[in-house]
Amino acid sequence: MTAIETAKPRRPMGLFNNIKFFVLCHGMLQLSQLLVSGYLKGSITTIEKRYGFSSQMSGLLASFNEVGNTILIVFVSYFGSRVHRPKCIGIGAMIASMGVFLIATPHFIGGKYNYTESKGNNSGLCQDNIPPKEECNPNRNGTGVYPIFLLGQLLLGIGGVPIQPFGISYIDDYAEKSSPFYLGILFAVTVIGPAFGYLMSSVVLRFFVDFDKTSLEKMQNDDPRWVGAWWLGFLIAATLLLLTSLPYLFFPRNMSREETEETPVEPSTEKMMEDKKPGTDKMEEVSLTEFLKSFPNIIMRTLRNPIYLLVVLAQVNLAAMVAGLATFMGKFIEKQFSQTASFSNTMMGGINIPSAMLGIMAGGVILRKLGLTVKSSAAMCTVVVFVSFTFAIPLLFIGCPTKNIFGINDFTNQQCSNKCSCSEEAFNPVCGSNGVEFRSPCHAGCRTEINNTEKVLNYTDCKCLENGFPGFALPGPCGNGCNNRLIPFMILSSITCFVASLSHTTSFMMILRTVTPEDKSFALGIQFMLFRVLAFLPAPVLYGRAIDTACIKWGTKCNDTTSCLYYDLDLFRQRFLGLQIFFIFGGFVCFLLSFIVLCKIQSTQKQNEKMKQMKSESFQEMKDAKQLVSVSHGQCNTNGP
Repeated sequence: MTAIETAKPRRPMGLFNNIKFFVLCHGMLQLSQLLVSGYLKGSITTIEKRYGFSSQMSGLLASFNEVGNTILIVFVSYFGSRVHRPKCIGIGAMIASMGVFLIATPHFIGGKYNYTESKGNNSGLCQDNIPPKEECNPNRNGTGVYPIFLLGQLLLGIGGVPIQPFGISYIDDYAEKSSPFYLGILFAVTVIGPAFGYLMSSVVLRFFVDFDKTSLEKMQNDDPRWVGAWWLGFLIAATLLLLTSLPYLFFPRNMSREETEETPVEPSTEKMMEDKKPGTDKMEEVSLTEFLKSFPNIIMRTLRNPIYLLVVLAQVNLAAMVAGLATFMGKFIEKQFSQTASFSNTMMGGINIPSAMLGIMAGGVILRKLGLTVKSSAAMCTVVVFVSFTFAIPLLFIGCPTKNIFGINDFTNQQCSNKCSCSEEAFNPVCGSNGVEFRSPCHAGCRTEINNTEKVLNYTDCKCLENGFPGFALPGPCGNGCNNRLIPFMILSSITCFVASLSHTTSFMMILRTVTPEDKSFALGIQFMLFRVLAFLPAPVLYGRAIDTACIKWGTKCNDTTSCLYYDLDLFRQRFLGLQIFFIFGGFVCFLLSFIVLCKIQSTQKQNEKMKQMKSESFQEMKDAKQLVSVSHGQCNTNGP
């Protein structure tokens, strides 16, 4: 053994020095992290109903974790390869776990869920000139717990800052040529996280919200007043997030690079790779203060790369679409096709998200098998996003019409229940024998109920439904008779998700291959910052605002406006899916521009090479001519007169 070999620093051996094991752990961590994201979005309408939030407030809540991400992304950019990345990931995941535990606390510090027109309140029957009992206290609405939700989301965002940028750069640094394959697997596996979140919400929302505080609730989960146990899933997800954070405390700061038999590393290549190791670039010597001062210049330098900028903007458009759909697609299915929240989340977690996962995996396989260049990658992304756009347009025309609702869009015999003294807060929908829906039996003028020990079977003696014979009303909302449209809608929606997802891994690799190695972590940091500022933060709020504008009847509690009771379904569909089509088209335009720019760059390079070749040939011809003249001149001098 030579002295040089003896002086080599020892590298940690075993399982934690294996990049494959790191990919496995990172997949599990992001699985848990995105499980929280999927579960929150799957239970957002339940939280909205429980605490009386508007869709815009729900959208802000769903996106508020991006605030913490955006605030700290500058420091992630600076410390990219200057810190112990695995330990930073583990500590961040622990902070995120604390935030998720905090999100569940409003259930434990608040009172029981009080819904109007319960069975113990005589089911809201019409009673002449008897004022309704309306107990009003500040705890009935959700204004007091909203800051707790926001704080939990803020901690979740702060803890999640280092997870994806540090994880992706760490894998790309040490996985060598297998990096595209590993990142494709990682992206695909982490898509399962939101799917599991939606599926978990579909299970736990079948339990009544206060099953831990009261006896078994006899109200059925298809009742529009039903609120599921939204808090239970957060406790489960927080525990998983905490457990998956622990292995990161044992990974080394620098890992042995993956070796491949078919591509041995030459000495010169090895030297170049050593020069590119994290922690060896000159930027590490720059202080944090100097970095912050130079931060605007570094941003401008990064954004001057036209391919990087266009690809990131394309990803921002697609990310905005995904953020809005992931937050409110469950609510869209629930309202548009008259389904339960549990069933709607099953559709999201069982169909849409697996379609996106398959698209991401297929995109990674295509990228690896075909060995796509940056230009061919841009062409592929342009084509698949355009195809996704064509599949998204028909979704605008697949939906259900708005039901006839008494006092909202049906004003027949509107004075019939004036003497019933119905509560303005009442919401216990019934379907009249005339096909019109009423907000409560009281609003239908019903005075008698027929029930068994389990539930109300029928309401009779309904004054608003008398038409020559006694009218009656059935408990629950009226059906819209168009449930058969749900299947074609889900098929088209899943195809749209699959095709658009083909561009995911390809576009990420375009970014990694168009920036210099020393700027890789910083470029990823800027990318995720733009994602948060331009997509993940505003998109759910924008979608929520668009949904709120389609509301035709708001609920009230204690004279405060709460969540929406009824929507104009045509406006809901047009504005919600219209935003989806808008963002897909924006992504298509940006990918198309990146392809055009790459073509121009390639054309310019070929012209420059041709000019250089012509100049070289011209120079060689001049040189040859000079040599010929010189030879001729010498011959003339030798054979002179």
